[in-house]
Amino acid sequence: MTKNIASYLVLVLFTVIVLSVSFSSNDSIVDLSKYSTAGLELNYTVSLDEGIKDDILLSNDEDNEFSPFLGKSFVGFKEAIGFKESRGNYAIVNTFGYLGKYQFGTETLKMIGINNPEAFLKSPKLQEKAFIANAARNKWILRRDIKNFVGRRINGVLVTESGILAAAHLAGPGSVKTYLRSYGLDNFADGFGTTVQYYMKRFSGYDTSFVKPDRRAKAI
Repeated sequence: MTKNIASYLVLVLFTVIVLSVSFSSNDSIVDLSKYSTAGLELNYTVSLDEGIKDDILLSNDEDNEFSPFLGKSFVGFKEAIGFKESRGNYAIVNTFGYLGKYQFGTETLKMIGINNPEAFLKSPKLQEKAFIANAARNKWILRRDIKNFVGRRINGVLVTESGILAAAHLAGPGSVKTYLRSYGLDNFADGFGTTVQYYMKRFSGYDTSFVKPDRRAKAI
């Protein structure tokens, strides 16, 4: 019995010595001052996305700024075009008389059922609908060209459906047909010098499957 108690005391004494040496070693001491949170604002919350609606027709960006985080989605596609055309300004009229965020001409607006330019400028929702209606109409007009040319390269630029639709928004579907069927020899440029080929390249690779070809597409 005495022998067992002595063995136990020796084991306890050895353990105490080991722990004492471990805690007294400078290498084992963690300097917590390096992790101080003094001066940092820790009491904050992140607002919930309660006000964000899943509405593909209308951007909720009140500042009209294009967000690059939309990626290659359809919303990313239309916002990228809107930013390029007008920096997202729904109320702008340029020096050639083109209107709104997507810079529509009055004749194009008439084709998709909009006959009141002033009302059009005052309605962001109508402008978003106009963009989709025009894209649907262009997709129907260019359906054969999309089938025949997507995946090919013209002047080193890969032809994609979104590039075709963006170029059609810029220059009209007729100019895009001419560009594709001339294999880039006839490269229309608008009043500011922006070409079909430039839009074909800049807006390449977006997902425009949301847009359904519609010969009679109307915004109203």
